[in-house]
Amino acid sequence: MQVWKFGGTSVGKPERMHSIRNLITADSGRKIVVLSALSGTTNSLLSMGESAKSGNEEELAGKIAELRAHYDAFVKELLVSPEGLANGQQIVEKEFSFIQSVTSIRPFTLKQEKELVAQGELMSTQLFQAYLEEQGESSVLLPALEFMLIDADNEPVLSHTEEALGQMLLQHADKQLVITQGFICRNPRGEVDNLKRGGSDYTASLIGGAIRAEEIQIWTDIDGMHNNDPRIVRKTFPIRELTFEEAAELAYFGAKILHPSTITPAKLRGVPVRLKNTMEPEAFGTLIATKSSDREIKAIAAKDGITAVYIHSTRMLNAYGFLRRVFEVFEKYKTPVDMITTSEISVSVTIDNPENLEAISAELRQFADLEDHDYNQTIICIVGNFSADKEGVALKVLEAMKNIPIRMISYGGSEHNISILVDGKFKADALNALNERLFYYEDAMKGIFTAP
Repeated sequence: MQVWKFGGTSVGKPERMHSIRNLITADSGRKIVVLSALSGTTNSLLSMGESAKSGNEEELAGKIAELRAHYDAFVKELLVSPEGLANGQQIVEKEFSFIQSVTSIRPFTLKQEKELVAQGELMSTQLFQAYLEEQGESSVLLPALEFMLIDADNEPVLSHTEEALGQMLLQHADKQLVITQGFICRNPRGEVDNLKRGGSDYTASLIGGAIRAEEIQIWTDIDGMHNNDPRIVRKTFPIRELTFEEAAELAYFGAKILHPSTITPAKLRGVPVRLKNTMEPEAFGTLIATKSSDREIKAIAAKDGITAVYIHSTRMLNAYGFLRRVFEVFEKYKTPVDMITTSEISVSVTIDNPENLEAISAELRQFADLEDHDYNQTIICIVGNFSADKEGVALKVLEAMKNIPIRMISYGGSEHNISILVDGKFKADALNALNERLFYYEDAMKGIFTAP
């Protein structure tokens, strides 16, 4: 059994849903199909929530009417039979009645906001299931709210998904296609919650791990993960194979095609993940598994919005316990550190969430001196196979960056990652320089590279 996930752009138009039906029925294998909300819906629902919070009733009514009109038109193009059309219209009527109801609650709290946002996935899956029924497909809709659960730390409870979903699949063993929602779940209080933005990838991986799927396929509108950011870099190409570790590094450090949490459940259960393109379904895409090609440098990713914090011990030499105290402060405020470099009396770290930076700085100053923080920095991550016996990898990186100021460099903490910190204004220059030196220049010298 495989798990296939389709994102918002893949289901954003009626003809896209028609194409998805063709894709998932092209072979007879049993599948779980995870859908996101229609593109733009989640943002519209969040915007409604903001209007509800502010009490702007006229603005709220206009936003609801606008989205309702979009779904009314969508249904008329998606479904063609009188019975199918009536079914689709009933779904839209029911869900928008709920939207009207939940946005009328005052005060409008986070609980209501999460219930509101969940309507995107609930509508997309119900409409797709209605379309499959109209087409006579062997399918069933299994609500994610009945098997997806997070704990008090907002971590998914994989054992619950394994047990609850397993039972539901046995009850519907005669169905070839199982449709469910990405992103949404319940929390320990039984309330509607979610896996945060981009969480539909995570849902697919959790389901794939729970059922020990043959493969998890993440379908988007680009042909797999590229070796660099194609929006910025002049020449990029799709990567055919990555290890779980390499893909996790790239996802965390900015490769937008994959949610950073996706890899963990798949890796835990050894389930391969394949990234595919709905526009070019015959293309190989990117396969993420335990092994990959032996190419030394695989890809480059960039993470923006980074703040660098420079901390100096006031005890000078032999400042044992200093690092422990520093990281206890960041732990207290639940602020992860991305990069770290150290000397005998100093430590520099980067964070991507400055929400508690003022409080963190105040506590650090109780036992350390701080330089001015550097804001709007970018971490550029070079990913590949950098085991200890590899020669010259860092040299290639530094040669590429010879004309770009580097604030920090981290190498050796992982066999798969070299990270450098630059001012955000140098991001594009750095990505292009690294691309030329690490991919095109190297292969050109060997006479083996042909640009795709």
